[in-house]
Formats: sequence, structure tokens, C-alpha cells
Amino acid sequence: MVGFDTHADAGIYKLSDDLGLIQTVDYFTPVVDDPFHYGEIAAANSLSDVYAMGGQPLTALNIIGFSDTVLSYEVLGEILQGGIATLKRANVALIGGHSVKAPELFYGLSVTGTVSPRQAISNRGVRIGDLFVLTKPLGIGILTTALKKENLSDDLLKQAVDVMRTLNAGAAQAMQAVGVRAATDVTGFGFSGHLYQMVDGENLTVEIYADQLPYFPEAVDLANAGNVAGGLKKNAAYVAAEFAVDPTVNPEIIPILHDPQTSGGLLIAVSEAKLDRLLEALADNGVGTRAVVGRAVEREDTSLIVRHS
Repeated sequence: MVGFDTHADAGIYKLSDDLGLIQTVDYFTPVVDDPFHYGEIAAANSLSDVYAMGGQPLTALNIIGFSDTVLSYEVLGEILQGGIATLKRANVALIGGHSVKAPELFYGLSVTGTVSPRQAISNRGVRIGDLFVLTKPLGIGILTTALKKENLSDDLLKQAVDVMRTLNAGAAQAMQAVGVRAATDVTGFGFSGHLYQMVDGENLTVEIYADQLPYFPEAVDLANAGNVAGGLKKNAAYVAAEFAVDPTVNPEIIPILHDPQTSGGLLIAVSEAKLDRLLEALADNGVGTRAVVGRAVEREDTSLIVRHS
């Protein structure tokens, strides 16, 4: 049903009229120093692709690269325990995995889930008039880069970890309860890149509401101070030809849009008629961030334009 031709979050294989199989895999190097938190975050990030399709993750396989000449087995155990803690919160069974010796540590999961083919949500299908809702704040990549440079406060680190370890399960349940047009999770390509992938090739433009974006306010100053990952610049270049900014918008917000996220929120396209129901369902499912961040309008010069709401 869904492959890799539209930059979809995961693949869906139709087993029957009532059952679709979702499969995805993701892993990355550490974004925080605490091994347990790293395991929690990596697992939440891996599960997110299933949630973005409106699915329910069922089983997972660990994937880890580790060197016992660099780190102790105690650290390895803490990483895996963090992953297990997240899987337990998600009611997902860990059924195995694979490890390799690697010079640089990495960890993640291969996840299998299910969804009804009639209720599967892809990252395509946006229509003019649809509104976009984002369920986590932006700026995580800037914060974790600041951490690597020892420029992040303990309080901001705690806030970032809490966001990254939060599951997108509640957002997925809300989408299924209401019925939405399209969705994706915001990760490595940043907000701008994943939004562009949702509308690439469509004859429309998305107005991004600069004054409605949820983000860590401190990320602006941290970015100005040089705490920017290389991925941010790549993301900016990726969308450059289809990205415009209204001159009334403060340019300091733009790096936030391109910032690569780890275990980011869901970006949901919903018809205007269903917007209030979606916001209510998100609240009912415990989703703290429910920001209306844009609208699809008639085609302008670019696919994406940043302006005020």
C-alpha cells in the first residue's frame, strides 16, 4: 500500500481487507549523555513512524552498534533498559534484536505494527483549505547540539528529554478518532523538510504561521550563538527552491523551521471542518502541544511560505 516513493514514514503491506502490516526501522547515535534516557528516546523515535501512519506498534527488534573497548557493558545494559521502559509504556513486545561491534555507538529499533487499510494515514493527500497541527515544540536539534558543546542548562536538558521521550501514541489515537487528511512525524528533515515532502508535486502552497509555531524560546539565542547542527544547513538547502519568507517575519525564527528533530511531534493535515474535533481529541488523549501552524492555499510562487497568521 505504501512504499518509499513519497518519503513515507513507514511501509504498509496489505495482508487483507481488514489488516495492514506496518514496518519501519530507525536508529541514531546518542543525543544525550545519560544512557537510559538515550535508550528511551531512541525507542520513542522508532515507534513514532508507526504512530504517524495511524497504526498500533506491536513488536520490536533491537538494533545496536557497540564497542566494549570504548564503553562498558553496564552502559549497554542501561541503554537497552531505557528502550525496554519505552516499549512497556507503549505496550509493545520486544522479541529480539541484533548487535554488531562498531566504532561509534548507535541504537534503535525495527518496529512492526498494524493498521486497518481503510484507516491508514499517509504523508500525502493534502488539499487546499486543510490546516496543519503540530504536536511537539521545535528546536530540539539546536538544544542537543548545545549540549554537545556544553552550552545547555540542566533545566533545558530536562525539558528536551521529556519532549523526546514522549510517545506520539495519543496523537495517533486522536487522528484515528477524527479522521485526518495526512500526517508525518517531524524528525531529521526538520519541520520545513517534512512539510515539503507532504506537498511536493501538489499544486498548492502552505502558509506557515510564524506567530503560531511552538518552539523552545531559548533555541533562538542558542542558534545565534552557533549551536547549529550540520543537518540544519542541509535541510535549508533541501527546501530552498520552494521556500519563501515574508519580509515582516523575524528572520531569527527561520533556523527553527529547518532544525533536525529527534523524536519530534506529529504534523497533521486536517480539513477545517474537523479541526476543532481534532484539537479536542488531542487534548483528551493527553497531547500537550496542539498548535495550528499553517494552512494549504492556492498555489503561489513556492510550496512553502512563512508569514503571520
